[in-house]
Amino acid sequence: MVTSQVLQKTLDELRNITRIDLCVLNTDGSTIVTTFPDIEVNPDSINSFVNSAADSQVIQDYHFFKVNDNQNVEYVLVAKGSSDDAYMIGKVAVCQIQNLIIAYKERLDKNNFIQNLLLDNLLLVDVYNRAKKLRIDTEARRVVYMVETKNEKDTSAMETVKSLFASRPKDFITAVDEHSIIIVKELKATDDDEDMSQTARMLVDMLNAEAMSQVRVSFGNPVMEIKSVSRSYKEAKMALEVGKIFYAEKNIVPYSRLGIGRLIYQLPIPLCEMFMTEVFGENLPDTFDEETLTTINKFFENNLNVSETSRQLYVHRNTLVYRLEKLEKSTGLDIRVFDDALTFKIAMMVVSYMKYMKAND
Repeated sequence: MVTSQVLQKTLDELRNITRIDLCVLNTDGSTIVTTFPDIEVNPDSINSFVNSAADSQVIQDYHFFKVNDNQNVEYVLVAKGSSDDAYMIGKVAVCQIQNLIIAYKERLDKNNFIQNLLLDNLLLVDVYNRAKKLRIDTEARRVVYMVETKNEKDTSAMETVKSLFASRPKDFITAVDEHSIIIVKELKATDDDEDMSQTARMLVDMLNAEAMSQVRVSFGNPVMEIKSVSRSYKEAKMALEVGKIFYAEKNIVPYSRLGIGRLIYQLPIPLCEMFMTEVFGENLPDTFDEETLTTINKFFENNLNVSETSRQLYVHRNTLVYRLEKLEKSTGLDIRVFDDALTFKIAMMVVSYMKYMKAND
């Protein structure tokens, strides 16, 4: 339903233009919003008016009007004064509020449709029928973004996102849980991965600056038909989860760049445990000391370059070689060799995955 803030703004604007004071009441006579706080109306008069056949009536030097929603009285509008001007402005206000009710209902219907579309709660025939009724293009190119906020039901973040897309009526902003905001964005035919990443960076920058909220943003692959929007949503959701496990340092995670992390994420835990036992035996990577793990990570960052790694670690080349040889003795893997380095890298990612899954059981 129309919020009291929107109703108050509407009355204030009409008051500033016409100099006629207005008030919106519930059907029980309680005040919702008003431009003249000193209004005194008998609730019995309101009840009598609501139950009458008249659409407007003058009571105690006030013009009363019914504001209907599908033939039902939703509000009672009061215009101060019994003049023709008060009557005319009252009718204008009623028309404005009824149009707001229609617009808000349509927006809620679209929001409900998008939520059910994302969650695959609609039959295929219903997807196209409801999209047609709501005047939503069924063949536009779209992508789904997922914004994860630190706080539950972050209204400030939601309002910031809505303001960013306010000029784009074909984009939809909604939520399907308490920690994330979903954007279904319509793309141009020329938009590529870089354009989609640019939108993600804009979301991160604006939310960090204006909403003061630390966020992570993921997005799926573009889809060409409305029935496939749920697939892009599932991809964005997976990208967010995979990013937490394997790319914790990144706040933007595209599904198309998940790499091997996406494969590991879909492995059953027993298979992971079997793989780890076969490769390392009892010496799992998460049992290594901090110095060893730092050395390994820096070595991988520098593409197995011994000289560059020793320089960045501020150690002698021979010291680094000694550490790598010590690691080889304990694991049987020489990470200076590509095949062993690949096995070790995958094993470290598997460990991260197993720890994450056990922590979330």
